[in-house]
Amino acid sequence: MTVNADNALGIYISIPFCRSKCTYCNFASGVFPAADHLPYVNRLIQDLSQARTCAGKFGAHLPRRVDTIYLGGGTPSLLAPDLLAQLFAAIRAEFDPDAAAEITMECAPGQLADATLEAMVAAGVNRVSLGVQSFVDSEAHVSGRLHSRAIVEQDLRRLRAAGITDLNLDLIAGLAGQTYASWDESLSALIDSNVPHASVYMLEVDEDSRLGRELLKHGARYRADLVPHDDAIAHMYERAVERLEGSGLRHYEISNFSRPGFESAHNLRYWQRRPYLGVGLDASSMLALHSAGFSNRSEDQTKTSDVLRFTTTDDLKDYLAGPEAPELTTLSPARQHEEAWFLGLRLNQGVDIRALTREFGSELVAPALETVERLVDDGLLLFDGERVRLTSRGRLISNDVFQEFLELEPATAACGL
Repeated sequence: MTVNADNALGIYISIPFCRSKCTYCNFASGVFPAADHLPYVNRLIQDLSQARTCAGKFGAHLPRRVDTIYLGGGTPSLLAPDLLAQLFAAIRAEFDPDAAAEITMECAPGQLADATLEAMVAAGVNRVSLGVQSFVDSEAHVSGRLHSRAIVEQDLRRLRAAGITDLNLDLIAGLAGQTYASWDESLSALIDSNVPHASVYMLEVDEDSRLGRELLKHGARYRADLVPHDDAIAHMYERAVERLEGSGLRHYEISNFSRPGFESAHNLRYWQRRPYLGVGLDASSMLALHSAGFSNRSEDQTKTSDVLRFTTTDDLKDYLAGPEAPELTTLSPARQHEEAWFLGLRLNQGVDIRALTREFGSELVAPALETVERLVDDGLLLFDGERVRLTSRGRLISNDVFQEFLELEPATAACGL
């Protein structure tokens, strides 16, 4: 789907505040003073009120209609009820959310006050994602989580009693001290919770988290020496696919599982390359430009405009200091074509070759199909003549597969950046 073909918008609001910083976390979040909450929300409101003017200056299209809103973090449930009310009032002052819009809020188990829950319901929140990561208390605590399994179960009961039944639970495969038996225990607890959506992530090792840095230098802080090896983590992931699929949670994206009709509509926006506005610390946006895009399309190719992407600062002090010009990146159709591959392949339904050719033309798609043929021979992709999908092995090394679709040379000259 072309970005400019959508007349609705998704909104992401970044709330970076945490009570503790998890050892594995690589997001722009932290334990900041509660005194920062009010000025931060005021900045969010300012950005929302100026979003349409700014988009116009960039030549980007910003729809008023909104069908998904997502508050992530960090721990959005740490905001005071009155701040949540002000934030949602600002969203509705500038945009027109659908009556049935999916409105998601991330919460940390044990950090959801009764008054906050009431404010969420009053604001229209109808979906909650709980960052459980492990139902085994010792694993959760070593990772910096503050909850227990009993607290998770209590919060699920409270959310359902408040009328919020569209629930997601996150798990991470590869936490320090995790074993096959303890992983099965977490999977069983998730299945027994009867939530309609689950996300399962394999531990990321990079320099953006304390645990990642320790692993890279082969240290033992944060129990890094107890992190399972890569093959064990891959086995845990495969076990999760097997057990969750068997319980009725369909595997629809590399890390995501749901019952029919409970897929994350907001996250699907990212994978389907539909427009979204990100507001707050380290938040990204992707909007269609009004420019015409390709000037040398074939007659059967749909109109694909250039796309504008921009991201805010990841420094809280700089963000609170006031608006600054974001770093802008224009994605030409050639670069969008690359993204169509690595985002589309995240979904189990894969990439529709006919739709891709209609959007981008055979000049761009032909070299990619040569790459597909090679990766099929390597056992990483499946191609039935209509759709290209990752194999089970391909999902385990998906980043390596995606890299193969970057900077492909077109068959004939096309737009560059």
